[in-house]
Amino acid sequence: MLPADLRAAESQALEALKAAFLADPKGRWTVEWRFEGLRVLPVVLRLAAALLETGQELRLLFSDAGATALAKRDAPELAGCIASFSDQVRRQSEASGNELLLLVGASQADYELVEQVCGGHRGAVVLVNGSLEDAAVGIGSVARERRRGFLAGWQSAYALLPQAEAALKRAYPGPWELYRLDPDGYRLCTTFEQKPDAEQQAMALAGEEGLDLGGQMRVLDQFIEGLRN
Repeated sequence: MLPADLRAAESQALEALKAAFLADPKGRWTVEWRFEGLRVLPVVLRLAAALLETGQELRLLFSDAGATALAKRDAPELAGCIASFSDQVRRQSEASGNELLLLVGASQADYELVEQVCGGHRGAVVLVNGSLEDAAVGIGSVARERRRGFLAGWQSAYALLPQAEAALKRAYPGPWELYRLDPDGYRLCTTFEQKPDAEQQAMALAGEEGLDLGGQMRVLDQFIEGLRN
């Protein structure tokens, strides 16, 4: 079921990651919280702390020096395991193969660094709220195919994706769950083995009785407000 608030979503993500690591300890995993207004830094700092409490050795990596410094300022107790993507590339020959890497907010511009980080690391990698999918636009066919192959190797550990009239969720090892927005909240509509595209979601929702737009937006606003707090 959908989480009642942000802390519940974080708890679901943590349990999904534990299951994912048991299934593939050296896998490439994604975690997505894609709702508007989310301050992702406090969330990933709490996630890193929770993983450390399980005995997991990890490095929390950010795209640039500014984001890295901000994370160290907000979580001085974690400063020793916080670094940038570039820092990780420079130290990979010294890194432990047992480390879990948490990469936060990687964009299309970070693609080359992310590929280098992953290529030089033998352990698990988790990409949190990454946006690498369109990195292949405008480059040569060989590089484009290489990038597509790299991106295809990632698996979703956790995803929570609110939309205008629905919400999509995945918690490994479960299926993708599509929820319909009703006047009193979200109701499970259907499940998918693979992440559904927009057309598949629209078809699944098309036969369901919906809300008037005002009712939809009120419930959606309440859901997102709960996730922000």
